Amino acid sequence: MAKNKEEKKEIVKELTDAFEQKQSVVFIDFKGSKAEDLFEMRNQLKDNGCLLKVTKKTLLGLVLESLGAKEIGNELTKMEGQIAIVFGFGDEITASKIVHRFAKGNENIKILGGVFGDNFAVQQQVVEMAELPSREELLAKLVAIFNSPCYGFVNALKGNLRNFVFLLSKRSTQ
Repeated sequence: MAKNKEEKKEIVKELTDAFEQKQSVVFIDFKGSKAEDLFEMRNQLKDNGCLLKVTKKTLLGLVLESLGAKEIGNELTKMEGQIAIVFGFGDEITASKIVHRFAKGNENIKILGGVFGDNFAVQQQVVEMAELPSREELLAKLVAIFNSPCYGFVNALKGNLRNFVFLLSKRSTQ
């Protein structure tokens, strides 16, 4: 159903507000996807503080032009297929991780690019960001790195103690 001018202005305003509040944005092509797959992805995104919006490319171009990203808007409006926008409001990488996971399981969902902070990222950069370990994983690795010298030192002390006990047990049996 065609939208009137007021409805389009409201959509542009909502998208502009979302772009101003976002931490990251991922642009995806979902042509040929099943509705249930999109609803499942939308629900997972919502649970993780993200938002999936489907809009016309011309309205998206207007929003990006008003935000000073006219070249990104031009590139996206030239692309074939339907474009959805995934906004990440919390963590910068969460939106790209969820979309990347769904794209691996569904060949009809394709990552087109994204915006992290104020920088545009091409498809490959978004995929690389999605494959990075999570913050919790990185913190766990950091703790393990800090803990490993202590663990090695304790093991060395235990080894000496074990050898001493072994030596005493050998002497007592002789």
